[in-house]
Amino acid sequence: MSKKNAVASAAPKQKTSLAGKIFLGAVALYLLIPFAVTLVYSLFVEWTDILPSGFTLRNYVELFSNTTFWMSIGRTLILCIVSVIITIVLILAAMYVVVAVNRKLAGVMQFLCMIPYALQGVILSIGIISLYTGTGTILSNRLFMLFGAYTILVLPYIYQGIRNALNSIDAEMLIQAAEMLGCGRFRAYVQVVLPNILSGILVSSLLAESIIFGDFVLANNIAGTNYQNIQVFLQANMDVSSGLSSAIVVVIFVVVALVTAVVLKLQNSSTQKETK
Repeated sequence: MSKKNAVASAAPKQKTSLAGKIFLGAVALYLLIPFAVTLVYSLFVEWTDILPSGFTLRNYVELFSNTTFWMSIGRTLILCIVSVIITIVLILAAMYVVVAVNRKLAGVMQFLCMIPYALQGVILSIGIISLYTGTGTILSNRLFMLFGAYTILVLPYIYQGIRNALNSIDAEMLIQAAEMLGCGRFRAYVQVVLPNILSGILVSSLLAESIIFGDFVLANNIAGTNYQNIQVFLQANMDVSSGLSSAIVVVIFVVVALVTAVVLKLQNSSTQKETK
C-alpha cells in the first residue's frame, strides 16, 4: 500500500450527525411517498374513501402473465444497454483526442455535446424521421433510428460525467507521466486513464439508464408499437385500468432500482480496487 493510501486509511471516518440522519431520512421518506401511494393503489380494488378497500393481487397476476409486458421490459433494457454503450465508446474516443492530442478541441467538444440539451423529444424525433425515412439505407430502419435518437438524448449526461472524471484525475498529467516511462499515448489512455475513471463512467451510465427508461416521446414517435418499450406499454394500458397502470409503474420503479443497485455495486467494486 502506498503512503498516500496508508494515510487515507488511517484517517478516521467522519460520522453523520443525528440531525443529518434525520434530514436524510425525511428527504427519503418524502421522495418515497408517491411510490408508496402508487403501490397501495395497485393492491386494492378501489380507493374512494380515506382508506382503500378490496385487497387484491389481480393487477400483478394479470401483468406478470402478459408476455407483451415482459417483451417491453426486455426492449427497454436493450435500448438502455446498446445506446449507453455506443455513447460511451464515442465519448471516450473523442475525449482521447481532446486529452492526448489537441487540448484546444475541448471547447468544441463541449459545445457539440451540449446541443441535445436544447432538443425536445418531439423536435428530435421529427428531425430524425424526416432526415432518414425513405433513404433506403440501414438508417431508415425505425429501430436503428431509435438507437441513434437515444444515443443523442443521453450524450450530454454521459459526456459531463466522463469529463468530470477525467478532470478529477488530471488525465493529461497521467498520460505525460506514462510517456516519460516509455508508454505510448493511446496505451496510457487505455491502461492508465480509463481504469481510474470507471466509477465516473458507471455513474453517468446510471443517469442515462433512468432517462431512457422514462422516455415516451421518442419511442412512440419513432417506433410506436413496432418496438414497444415500457413507457409505450404503460400509455396503452392507462385507459384499460388505473390499478393495472399503477402496477406497471411499481414494476418500472423496481426494475430501475435493481439496475441502479447493480451499477452501484460495480462502482463500489471498482473503487475498492483503485484504493488497494
